[in-house]
Amino acid sequence: MTVLVLAEDDDDIRMLAGRILRRAGYSVIETADGAAALGAVREHRPAAVVSDIDMPSMSGFELCMALRAEPATSHLPVIFISGSLVPGDTRPAQAKATSVLYKPFLPRELVTCVREALGGGDDADPEP
Repeated sequence: MTVLVLAEDDDDIRMLAGRILRRAGYSVIETADGAAALGAVREHRPAAVVSDIDMPSMSGFELCMALRAEPATSHLPVIFISGSLVPGDTRPAQAKATSVLYKPFLPRELVTCVREALGGGDDADPEP
């Protein structure tokens, strides 16, 4: 089973996103901030990271930059989910994020975004 790390400080969004991804067949390690997500990545070696941007302890941007700085995780797909970015914000590109999904999102959008980041496209029905 493909392992993902999910970093989201909002309990409800984290629970919902985790449920969506599990129903799509992923094993999900949930964390409430970027620092915990970084530790989870080092421990569990996931296939991808799904991260909020604005979080305590370590932001999604800081998490992504830390992952890019380590040879073992420099190519790990990082998908930002955010409700605070405005069009044209260059910070995701500067952090070398794989993609950005804007909140609120539909379950299908989240699963499709993860599948595309993993190189699998949308070849199966991702609707949970």
